[in-house]
Amino acid sequence: MRENVDLALASLALRRGAIQPTPFGFHLPEPGRWVAGQGVAAFWVGPDQWMIEAEGRAVENFVAEIKQVAPGCSVTEQTDGWVAFEIVSRVGTAPLKALLSKLVNIDLADFGPGRATSTGLEHMRCFVIRRSETHVALLGARSYAGSLWHALETATKRLERKVA
Repeated sequence: MRENVDLALASLALRRGAIQPTPFGFHLPEPGRWVAGQGVAAFWVGPDQWMIEAEGRAVENFVAEIKQVAPGCSVTEQTDGWVAFEIVSRVGTAPLKALLSKLVNIDLADFGPGRATSTGLEHMRCFVIRRSETHVALLGARSYAGSLWHALETATKRLERKVA
């Protein structure tokens, strides 16, 4: 587990009457989905609303670039408002599934790569993104980053004790 401090985030919302854009050459995902392109990705957050991610671009003016490729949309900087934790299993999917089953109410059998959802984790709202079979990202409000980290760390330690 690690905090991804280099992830740029921006919200994108269609304005009334606007045509859905294809920023950076990919189609914005449907509900419950996450798509990745060349250095950018997006996940659905609500009707006509998405969060756009860019790895390694947290200190750049990523919003200005999105506004260029998504005319007619409202784009808002989100990088400082969210914390992203990347969770990767190096020994298959079992540890990842065990950890997620302790933390979030998601049917993991139907939550494969390319899926994203909003859920609760110890009374905190967060987004869970399945980036690959062995990689999950957890995004939560920066104001409770410490509490999210504590929940992740505590669940991990409990699972490690169970295995030992």
